[in-house]
Amino acid sequence: QVQLVESGGGLVQPGGSLRLSCAASGRIFSINFVGWYRQGPGEQRELVAADAVGGNTNYADSVKGRFTISRDNAKNAVYLQMNSLKPEDTAVYYCHAVGVVRSPVGVSTFDVWGQGTMVTVSS
Repeated sequence: QVQLVESGGGLVQPGGSLRLSCAASGRIFSINFVGWYRQGPGEQRELVAADAVGGNTNYADSVKGRFTISRDNAKNAVYLQMNSLKPEDTAVYYCHAVGVVRSPVGVSTFDVWGQGTMVTVSS
């Protein structure tokens, strides 16, 4: 069983920075897709940044040039560096991962979400 745990959220002033972390645990063989999503008050969950095998990285237009997704494959961790934060970035941020795990009979796929971490941008 794979679990994701996010950390790094908090309160920051407009223009500030935060770095979110997502640590994956379990008998992971590979992580083929990781994504950061967010859900603001009264809004639907939206994709913020994603990274897939092969270096295919995508960002929401609203965060391009300000946010950067990165991975540490040795640690099964993914990060979201958020700079020049704006009040409209306030949301719960979720990590999502899809990949392959080892099992006693071979390998199987996983598709899991973290519990979320709150980011509040306010003066």
